Amino acid sequence: MEYLWQKSEDIEALLYELVSWNSLSGSQGEIDFPHKLKDKLMALDYFSTQDDKIRLFDAGKNCNALTALYKNDETKDTVVLISHFDTVGVDEYGQLSHLAFDPVNLTAAFETRKDLLTEDTKVDLETGDFVFGRGVMDMKPGLALHMHILEQAIKEEWPINICLVTVPDEEVASAGMLRAVPGLVQIKDEYDLNIRLFLNGEPSFTQEPLDNNHYIYSGSIGKIMPAALFYGIPTHAGEPLNGITAHFLSSYLNKEMEFTNRFQETYDGETTPLPICLQSNDLKENYDVQTSHHAYSLYNVFTMNQTARDVMGTFKEIAEDAMHQCRTDYLKIAEANGIEPFTCIRIMEYHEVLEYFIDKYSLEEANQVIEAVLNQGVSDQRKTTVLIADRLMEHCQELAPATVLMFAPPYMPAVNSSDDDLVQKLIAVTKETFKENFNYEVTNKHYFNGISDLSYVNYQADDDGWEVFVNNAPLWGETYKIPFKDMQILNAPVMNIGPFGKDAHKMTERLHKANAFEMMPQVLKTVIRSI
Repeated sequence: MEYLWQKSEDIEALLYELVSWNSLSGSQGEIDFPHKLKDKLMALDYFSTQDDKIRLFDAGKNCNALTALYKNDETKDTVVLISHFDTVGVDEYGQLSHLAFDPVNLTAAFETRKDLLTEDTKVDLETGDFVFGRGVMDMKPGLALHMHILEQAIKEEWPINICLVTVPDEEVASAGMLRAVPGLVQIKDEYDLNIRLFLNGEPSFTQEPLDNNHYIYSGSIGKIMPAALFYGIPTHAGEPLNGITAHFLSSYLNKEMEFTNRFQETYDGETTPLPICLQSNDLKENYDVQTSHHAYSLYNVFTMNQTARDVMGTFKEIAEDAMHQCRTDYLKIAEANGIEPFTCIRIMEYHEVLEYFIDKYSLEEANQVIEAVLNQGVSDQRKTTVLIADRLMEHCQELAPATVLMFAPPYMPAVNSSDDDLVQKLIAVTKETFKENFNYEVTNKHYFNGISDLSYVNYQADDDGWEVFVNNAPLWGETYKIPFKDMQILNAPVMNIGPFGKDAHKMTERLHKANAFEMMPQVLKTVIRSI
């Protein structure tokens, strides 16, 4: 029986080919990738005679998610293998950027440019155990290994169904997975599949610098982005106390949000990273001596058990505390300068501003304002989010000064299957297979800390906390939507078992070859067959 991707050297060659297909997020390569991959999969006789089992799902901007299904007619039980094929940029490679997608030659080039490497990276290079390149760790080896597993299942007629899913845009807004989810529901219904497990192939991510532990994961950390529009009252810079600047307001909330522990969660010894402000910008387009009355901030919050409702509740409490301090300081300034202060600083959720606008004008006019913002063609969904709130406030300036709270994309709910009986069994199988065959230790973590598309395949059926996100996300139903109901339909346990590498998103991104090409194939086969 002839295999294409069976031997370790075949999997390695496959990975290097996949890496050579430059698929930077937002590039033509990202658009082309699934079509090249489909052609590659068609080399398997199974798909050449059943090409309907390979499908493309439109993910927007000419990008597509791809699914490839091996169906065994004797069972409904199914494992879904998940990966992404887009990568981050290569600017940090500098003069070696032309080699970023050529792992063999880039690794060789580092031999003569060790001055570019940290000491621990030099050690790894000198062992010869690692290969370097953009995507060699995050996460094209996951896809290559899944293709290897898919071929094995087909050739050996495994008594389980395998559905390979690989998506674009994971590194940006998860548009690929958001479109793949309803596609998976469609495939599930069409073939009457019983999805037992979603198995992601993201690599092991370090927990701290110089961490050499290999982790597997029984869940994935959540990420949500609270945002605030600060809407002040403009004035001439020569008469500053006749107004109140957006930056005065924002400075108080930024201070309270950065590194606050009020969102922090701990589960079985694992703790979410502290929140930070990812962006804080002025919405004033041109320089002049009028003070800026509108600005915004975006905050990164990681979650484990909190829903959007929980996060908004804490966000609002923090905003109220911040604006109380802002108001207190402002009153002292007003008193010291003998001026009449503004009456209050409002804290409003986005849905309250929208409802106020509709009561004052109409739903039709609100839709016109939103449509006008969307037609500006701003590519960044986060900027569009705050612009919608800003334009509504332009027509309701009697509400100023105000801090308007909302959510910006992306939202990635946390998922944790650590208590699932099957997952507990598979964790034990994974550890045992590594130990017995390779004398190699792996550690299970409850939450993958690199953020992953597993967030969209297991949303608790009785959880309606997402409704607060819907009500406070200005882009909801326009250019951004999460298929919560389809996620609740899928609702199967999750795991992430991927190869060991280092320095994802860095110039020194690298993959441990023996781990990826010799250990992982046997581990994945054993895990899946044990189901």
